[in-house]
Amino acid sequence: MNKVLISALFIYLLFLQACSSAMDAGAVNLDNWKADRYGCKGLRLQDLEKFRAIKNDFLGADNQSIIKTFGRPDRVELVDKSQSFFFYFLEPSEACEGVEKEKEPLRVLFRMNAISKVSEVTITTLNP
Repeated sequence: MNKVLISALFIYLLFLQACSSAMDAGAVNLDNWKADRYGCKGLRLQDLEKFRAIKNDFLGADNQSIIKTFGRPDRVELVDKSQSFFFYFLEPSEACEGVEKEKEPLRVLFRMNAISKVSEVTITTLNP
């Protein structure tokens, strides 16, 4: 019975990921967002207030919808088996050429739960 349940859950998760599509990001310029890897160009920062107004609309979204909407995350951090984080830098990070780390850059964190659904969206300079 356990193997049947696990198999069914796996098939369900695959189905969910296959059906994911980009989400509505309101007035956020997604072309700029995707073109600004690690926040090096400062393009994402221009839409900070627009993003802040809609950030909670992404609660419950699956990880594939986030990727299809905002592009590949700048960093993914697996905290434990039950949660992970997608990082999108708003300010230039240490991955940008010529940037020395004086302070932690502002970033958007999407917290994913065990079934890869967004459980929290935070704009912060703190690490999880």
